[in-house]
Amino acid sequence: MMKQMQITTTVAVYTYDELDSMSRHLYQAAQEAAHKAYAPYSHFQVGAALSLDNGAIISGSNQENASYPAGCCAERTSIFYAGANHPEAIVTRIAIVAFNPQGQVEQISPCGICRQVLLETEQRQGAPISVWLFGREAVYCFHSAASLLPMGFEMLPSS
Repeated sequence: MMKQMQITTTVAVYTYDELDSMSRHLYQAAQEAAHKAYAPYSHFQVGAALSLDNGAIISGSNQENASYPAGCCAERTSIFYAGANHPEAIVTRIAIVAFNPQGQVEQISPCGICRQVLLETEQRQGAPISVWLFGREAVYCFHSAASLLPMGFEMLPSS
């Protein structure tokens, strides 16, 4: 007989007035990155900013291409830059914001590929990454990227 299971996640919802200084700083860095996005096809500009345990702030934006799969999301741009330039650092937090022609969007969430990259980064570094999604009216915070992808692919054990 078929069984059902329920998967739940917890998200903290903040107003902008409730944010701490690091969250505000990352939000500003993510906004600046979004405005540098190359999005001539979708007109959907996304910015991401990471905080690393070594104090560095890394930001990235989405980069589109006429061959859509050749583009890269802001989350992966920033995660990959951090991995290439700060390989020993732990990513502690990521802030994500998006704009369309009408302004900042109300809700933004990483795509499935970015969720898997964030999850695997958590697994590799052995520490959670808090994910902060900056909407027009509210900020949504997930304690861990695993909360966004509860049945993600597991990393293969190293040999």
